Amino acid sequence: MKLLITGGAGFIGTGFVNYMLSQYPDYEFVCLDSLTYAGNLANLGSALKKSNFRFVKGGISDRALVDALFERERFDVVVNFAAESHVDRSIENPFVFLETNIMGTAALLDAAKKYPVKRFHQVSTDEVYGDLPLDRPDLFFTEETPIHTSSPYSSSKASADLLALAYFRTYGVPVTVSRCSNNYGAYQFPEKLIPLMIQKALDNEPLPVYGNGLNVRDWLYVEDHCRAIDLIIHSGREGEIYNVGGHNEKRNIDVVKTILAILGKSEELITYVTDRAGHDRRYAIDPSKISSELGWLPLTKFEEGIEYTVKWYLDNRAWMENIKTGAYAEFNKTEGSRYVF
Repeated sequence: MKLLITGGAGFIGTGFVNYMLSQYPDYEFVCLDSLTYAGNLANLGSALKKSNFRFVKGGISDRALVDALFERERFDVVVNFAAESHVDRSIENPFVFLETNIMGTAALLDAAKKYPVKRFHQVSTDEVYGDLPLDRPDLFFTEETPIHTSSPYSSSKASADLLALAYFRTYGVPVTVSRCSNNYGAYQFPEKLIPLMIQKALDNEPLPVYGNGLNVRDWLYVEDHCRAIDLIIHSGREGEIYNVGGHNEKRNIDVVKTILAILGKSEELITYVTDRAGHDRRYAIDPSKISSELGWLPLTKFEEGIEYTVKWYLDNRAWMENIKTGAYAEFNKTEGSRYVF
């Protein structure tokens, strides 16, 4: 079995690469990643030492590259993690998100149609559903919840999902889609809430919390997410959407306070800042479908996962420092040039 993993030098992609290498030593893996600001070739240090893993530097919106790669490798499975994913950046510059998240997915789907695969899996987000009211804890996103996007980021991901499902219906490309809740764990770029708060707390800097901090997110430990995708690509039904949630709803302010408590830092570091435009209030996923069909359940409670996560960042201060100083970008540039297709 040969897999193409796009965006594998990013946060969740890295987790998936490492998980799959440990689970399937007889599979072949090719990682395609353009090494934009959120990608880090150093994340794949152990993977690059494996004989069954290869890295290719390039973007999914480069149709000529994608076509040539599919023609040469003849993949069995494609797992598309590659995406611009930061909501704030999408508000500042939407067109980058449209190019990568929509046109890039289109290039992959077209190649999968031309050079048939056994499975094309599109990794998406619960943000395509919009948000839920804070005063209705009984409401959850299901696979039947209508799309109701709030940001250019979520709109671009919803568009990619619809395109993937259209390729299944129109061309018979064996597509599956998963929509996950907020992931956390090792290797997450420190622009997202948890690693950003860890970094700033360690540096005794103010911790910026949007609005009143009462927005609620359902937190999913990255390894639990990787297990879910593994099950979907091997056993999920073609043309189906699977919601993947952690059953770990937390208010943003409580997440920040938990991190401060673990690090032994004062809550006086918390600074409330102007709320994000169109900020979703609550995300909450009902994962009953993937549980009943594929037997998946999240194994990691937030209280355990956040301890693991904080410890990883404490043990890998050099990794965070390289990002803070920009040294990782120079490493991507010099080392990445060795992997041009």
